[in-house]
Amino acid sequence: MKTIFYYVAIGLFIVGCSSTTKTTSKETKLPKEVVRIANDSLEYEIIIMDIGFETYLNTIAKPMNFYSQDYYENKNRFYVAEWNIRAQNPLRYRSDIYENQIDYDFTVDYGLEVNYKLYNYFKFVEYKYNQRFF
Repeated sequence: MKTIFYYVAIGLFIVGCSSTTKTTSKETKLPKEVVRIANDSLEYEIIIMDIGFETYLNTIAKPMNFYSQDYYENKNRFYVAEWNIRAQNPLRYRSDIYENQIDYDFTVDYGLEVNYKLYNYFKFVEYKYNQRFF
């Protein structure tokens, strides 16, 4: 199972991708503040551990169907590219936020939910850490 992990706790962001690691929600015991995003048919999983993200999704973020999947995918292309630039320049950008690069394949259809939550994670980073991607 390919796994993408997003781990952010007090500004720490870790991303890992492995095609040989098998991880399922049954095997992974996650703290209650963790948001799990998965597209099991594609065998991708995103785990976001950042205090406040789940609350942000439930209170501030627009509903999932507010925008189309194409909209989220287009925004995520920009956000991922910008995130990776910042992760490669720790002296210029906050290394406590942009610790690792994101391995996001623009040719893979991750589905609406994955793209929605990834997009909203970027919006959450803008909101919580006062970062501007635009």
